[in-house]
Amino acid sequence: MTDMAKGALHGIKVLDLSRVLAGPSCTQVLADLGAEVIKVERPHIGDETRHWAPPKFSDDTSAYYATINRNKKSLTVDITTPAGQTIIKQLVADSDIVVENFKVGGLKKYVLDYDSLKQDNPRLIYASLTGFGQTGPDAKRPGYDYIIQGLSGLMSITGPSDGEPHKVGVAVVDLFAGLQLTIGIQAALLARQHTGLGQHVDVALLDSALAMLANVGMNYLASDKVPPRLGNQHPNIVPYQVFEAKGASHFILACGNDSQFAKLCNVLGVDWHMDERFMTNPQRVANRELLCDELTKKFAKQPRSYWLEVLDKAGIPCGAIHNIAEALAMPQALAREMVVDFAAQGSPVRALGSPIKLSASPVTYRTPPPQLSEHTDSTLADLGYDSEMIAKLKADGIV
Repeated sequence: MTDMAKGALHGIKVLDLSRVLAGPSCTQVLADLGAEVIKVERPHIGDETRHWAPPKFSDDTSAYYATINRNKKSLTVDITTPAGQTIIKQLVADSDIVVENFKVGGLKKYVLDYDSLKQDNPRLIYASLTGFGQTGPDAKRPGYDYIIQGLSGLMSITGPSDGEPHKVGVAVVDLFAGLQLTIGIQAALLARQHTGLGQHVDVALLDSALAMLANVGMNYLASDKVPPRLGNQHPNIVPYQVFEAKGASHFILACGNDSQFAKLCNVLGVDWHMDERFMTNPQRVANRELLCDELTKKFAKQPRSYWLEVLDKAGIPCGAIHNIAEALAMPQALAREMVVDFAAQGSPVRALGSPIKLSASPVTYRTPPPQLSEHTDSTLADLGYDSEMIAKLKADGIV
């Protein structure tokens, strides 16, 4: 097998000191792309998400842990001890990347911060993911996805207009921040090719959430008007929302331009696209309530299947609202290998696939999420520890 076939990041070594979701989601992307990732966990306890269950797979792996820990090795080390710190430093000496999500300054007391570790490995890329970043008045506060969704304004624009603010159904800030960290790491890898030096990558949940406000945040900057909560409506486009069809089934209609709206009017047998109140998108936004009330009456006359068929045939963007089982069973999802399993490796774990498709160096699913401490002995042996030394480290609770 060529290096390309082994993955775009084959040969890159990552030491993963992160826990829970945001950091591990980043290191799983790196691992999927071929990097060797050693996940450091607490002896006998491991990552918290190992215990976030049910549900679990039949090998006792929690679904949550399995979400973001495939293709990794599990090494248990008590980093609060001098012997544990020595192990980490030995691993860092041969690592390209360290990923951590401790509170700001949390690793400095163990001499495992960036300024300390770069002394012996100036090529090291040290990636920190925290709630609020390495600087600023809130830097030392802990960060949690749910809290950040609230602080960032994301919840203020999510949920029904006449109800309370809602969080997004998954920990979207954690996942988005993990992707930002991944991008930063890969940029640092490219920069290192030119400079020969690593650097500190600093990504915050709050920064990521604020950046994710995108056009809604920009609407405020352009107008000084606080964006309202619109439920399933779009702040800048109408009609672009969920409608209820006959039989209490729902579908999404997404008319992104005037041409698509004219096609919609033709399907409905109306001339609203010639009405000065609705001819252009800005006019439709200004008369949102009036137009959508009329559309609601129209769509209530036929079942969802009818509307999806006629709208799609007319070239009008629309779609069903699936539950998770329906989404994962879509022929398109299966064709794109968005559900993968590790049966060939003797594991019962099924997982969501990677959305990254590379033509020459594709993502691989080499190993299932590891059992706690599964690779401790082999990793220590690679560092030169013999069986007696490893046994003593275990007896002392170091690994």
